[in-house]
Amino acid sequence: MQANSQRNGLSLLILIAVLFLSACAGGAQAPAGNQAGSADESGDGAGATITVGSKDFTEQFILGEMYALILEDAGFTVERKLNLGATPVAQTALESGEIDLYPEYTGTGLLTILKLPVSSDPEAVYNTVAEEYLAQFNLVWLEPAPMNNTQALAMTSEKADELGITTISDMAAQAGDLIMIGPAEFEEREDGLPGLQEAYGNFDLAEYKAVDPGLRYRSLVEGEADVAVAFGTDGEISAFDLVLLEDDQKLFPPYQVAPVVRQDTLEAHPEIQTALDALAPLLTDGVMQQLNYEVSGNGQEPVDVARTFLMEQGLLQASE
Repeated sequence: MQANSQRNGLSLLILIAVLFLSACAGGAQAPAGNQAGSADESGDGAGATITVGSKDFTEQFILGEMYALILEDAGFTVERKLNLGATPVAQTALESGEIDLYPEYTGTGLLTILKLPVSSDPEAVYNTVAEEYLAQFNLVWLEPAPMNNTQALAMTSEKADELGITTISDMAAQAGDLIMIGPAEFEEREDGLPGLQEAYGNFDLAEYKAVDPGLRYRSLVEGEADVAVAFGTDGEISAFDLVLLEDDQKLFPPYQVAPVVRQDTLEAHPEIQTALDALAPLLTDGVMQQLNYEVSGNGQEPVDVARTFLMEQGLLQASE
């Protein structure tokens, strides 16, 4: 009986030991599983999340949607933070890591962010902003589009022909008889009315009408003003057959658009550059004017305009 008791006791001890070791082994496997999940999330494979931002106007909404759709097609999960606000808000969001990338303009980077002197050389401006953003903010400018959303002055073709105005110098010579319409900030900006007056002579307009930007073109076409403050890729330029006056004194810097990306994001996912660089050469002034007007004039949603264009260009596959 004693031997049986000893054997039973020994068997019980062995069983307890086996159960204990199994529990330890099982516990040791959990961190390995967690590490594998972390590797999947931080690796270069599909499913990584990229946050795309934009500023607060039509063209930015379209471009932001284009970037998001292209990245989704490349296998990324994309979070959209569009309509962030004006340039300083978007820049702060990018620097802080709230977003990974957004569309920006070379002229805006030069003047608004870096506060450097105006230059009219597109290549020099791009090289400057690319170098300084990387050095100061660890941000990377990707390939710029040929489109130039520069500030400009627009007239109806009829009025321009009637007055013989083709350049801003022509406009300045007749400024005392002309009404200009545009946003209130144009009266104060360095590259606005003060800059025009410095570059083109200290002229005085008959009147400057400060209005909501959305009212400029309708007022111009209806004859309430002679000249409107414009941007080179506004959809209304082609839709209303307007003419842009030549900036013959080269006041306005180039405003080419490009994705600006956090350096750490791009290092982790270099395929972002390959995907987005394919879009850049397709965005000309005429193309962007047309796309903008589909939203501002025809009431389409930016995502629908972006998707249709990308599918037509072969950058996006048709959805199943």
